Amino acid sequence: MLNSKQLIEITGISRATLNNYVALGILPSPLIKTPAGDEDGGRATRLGYFEQDAVDRIEQVQRLKKQGLSMAQIAAQLGTGSMSAKANDLEVSNQQSRSASMSARIPATPAKVSSISGQGSPALSSLSLLSLEVSIDHLPGPAYMVNNNFELIWWNDKVCESFFNCADDLPGDLGSRNLLKVLFHTTAANDLSSFKELLLPHIAAGKKRLSQQALIKIYSSMDAVQLSVLKESYDEVALLGKEPMVHFPVMLAVPGSEPLPCDLYVCFYREGIFFTYSPVVLHNNFLIDFLSKRNYVINELLKKRKPYLTDVAVMVADVQNSIKICSELPAEEYFELINNIWQLSEPIFRKYYGTYGKHAGDGMVYYFFPQPDCDYKLNAINCALELKEMMKSITRTWQARKGWFSDIFLNIGLNEGQEWFGSYHAGGHVEFTVLGESINYASRISDFARNGAVWTTKSMLNQISAEKRSKISFGITRKSHHEETMFVTETYATIGNLLDCKNMNHEKFRDIEMLPITEIRAIRDIA
Repeated sequence: MLNSKQLIEITGISRATLNNYVALGILPSPLIKTPAGDEDGGRATRLGYFEQDAVDRIEQVQRLKKQGLSMAQIAAQLGTGSMSAKANDLEVSNQQSRSASMSARIPATPAKVSSISGQGSPALSSLSLLSLEVSIDHLPGPAYMVNNNFELIWWNDKVCESFFNCADDLPGDLGSRNLLKVLFHTTAANDLSSFKELLLPHIAAGKKRLSQQALIKIYSSMDAVQLSVLKESYDEVALLGKEPMVHFPVMLAVPGSEPLPCDLYVCFYREGIFFTYSPVVLHNNFLIDFLSKRNYVINELLKKRKPYLTDVAVMVADVQNSIKICSELPAEEYFELINNIWQLSEPIFRKYYGTYGKHAGDGMVYYFFPQPDCDYKLNAINCALELKEMMKSITRTWQARKGWFSDIFLNIGLNEGQEWFGSYHAGGHVEFTVLGESINYASRISDFARNGAVWTTKSMLNQISAEKRSKISFGITRKSHHEETMFVTETYATIGNLLDCKNMNHEKFRDIEMLPITEIRAIRDIA
């Protein structure tokens, strides 16, 4: 026979994973006895012993996992213990309930899910009540979403009731919501061995999106011990593939009770990463079916993300002379033109991680948030310049179609600041918005811009490093003594000083006339 330490060393699994296999019935319960002689170096008075074929069984599990099977599916094939039998009985009951529901032609209604409160069976049975109509509010276990900087933007109550040990409202600033920082401050972190079992799936998810350098940069405020654990874990986990959803077998610590065997499902979206724990119930794939509805899930998550204080670059863009264009076109062609602009601009915004704000008439608002591998302010600038080129193409198309000679311009204003980001809900409609002066200034600058120009504030450019700023062509068009115009690079001017030159109405911009701005003409590639 092999003791647990020997089995772990031979197979390379962790102690928590070994316990998970026993809990699932994949391995029989070990024989507990006192080790003979120096078998455990004299440190343990009792050890668990397994038959030799336990090695083959674990290797079989590892092969099935590589084939993409979940732990529930694997346990269904290999399980021999009482838990497998109970799950089979539960599945029969579920099938009977579903059959009765279908025969009565009554749509299944998601039941309220019991929280993990120290009793295993309520949490397990809650999963059996899930239907395909389940929402993220009815997930059976802890669930949370992070953005691409690993900052928490949504979480459910079960997270706070289990291992986060937090109040419902985590700090508003995103810097305090770094997921790994939160995990390091949980009670689970007191036991480093068990904590690494919790940490490794998160590091694996982060490794798919972030280099080690980027991850360490995000968590540079950690102490030496925490950074050491972080680096060691990063090197230990394998790089995940391109699958949009992966899962990990975990033992979820439950206050006042035995750890609960769970599948941790990790879903990757452009906007961030979603984690949800599912108590293991064999043959039950409702949660997998739910998570497979990717567009629905991410839309629900984004609707429900918590308001937070964040750095943000704001872009406001408006079609110049839209009233005149509207008067010259049949209504259906005017809508066609505006939709043409929106549809062609959408992939550009996606390319630069722009978040949709709202469309007001023929104008648009987008937000650019910090990213782990690029500068969000440069993203906003690059996006604005690509939109400017896009409008030239649209102009040529419509000039040829309508015999026009005038251009169609999208005037763009940019600004940056630290603001609260949240959403408004009206029935099924959701609108994301930033509160504060950043969006107000960007909107007024867009009103000021003419002929498809891109204008930004001096404060936004000052937030970009001198090296990268040197690759941006920006400045002010001025008149010489001979009334000749010339573009003076790397200069700024207040809106008040520019209004006289443009013969515009002072009153409209009176409250921001002292705001220094500049026009951006081009940008060279920045590595």
